[in-house]
Amino acid sequence: MSKQTAYITGSCVVRKHQVYRNGALLWQEAPSLELQEFLRKAYDRFSGQYPKFHKMDPLSKLGWLAAEVLLREAPIEDHLPEQVAIVLSNRSASLDTDLRYYNTVKDIPSPALFVYTLPNIVIGEICIRHGFKGEHAFFTMDSFDAEQVVSYAQLLLDSGVATACLCGWVEVMDQQYEVALFLAERQQREGAVAFTAAEVKKLYAQQSGS
Repeated sequence: MSKQTAYITGSCVVRKHQVYRNGALLWQEAPSLELQEFLRKAYDRFSGQYPKFHKMDPLSKLGWLAAEVLLREAPIEDHLPEQVAIVLSNRSASLDTDLRYYNTVKDIPSPALFVYTLPNIVIGEICIRHGFKGEHAFFTMDSFDAEQVVSYAQLLLDSGVATACLCGWVEVMDQQYEVALFLAERQQREGAVAFTAAEVKKLYAQQSGS
């Protein structure tokens, strides 16, 4: 299996109450807002037509929101649902929700929280929203490892399992959060750059202010 060229055709980064798409700042809110309030305002700004959003845990809301922003202008309809893969990663897995669920066990366990006590549920929420049915994987690591994520996504593209892959990082722990999603495709489009770890790192660093 030979490695074939793929391209980053879209990106979305959300951190510090700022939303970026393809490197451009789209929207920002006051840094004093609680995370849940920021997510609600972001939902109203970029979607507002998906009531299930309000039942999600913060991790799923964050990943879902970033995918919503990224895919709004991405020609994802060019791909069969079975050929759109998702590869995500984070540091805390579902610990933020696990702890809140554990607190309910002392009284009455919350089924609404329990269903989100797996980190890959965010992938399921994105797939339900956009109808994706391709391969998916979720990794936990100390920090965003562009090499590993790009390597796994590239493998799916090279093998023909996927023609597009939504990949990146989505982390939530209490009020600390960050999401960086990248859409990789085999097809080159206007403004696209090579899908390499170096380019992913560059986009990630530029939008972190470093």
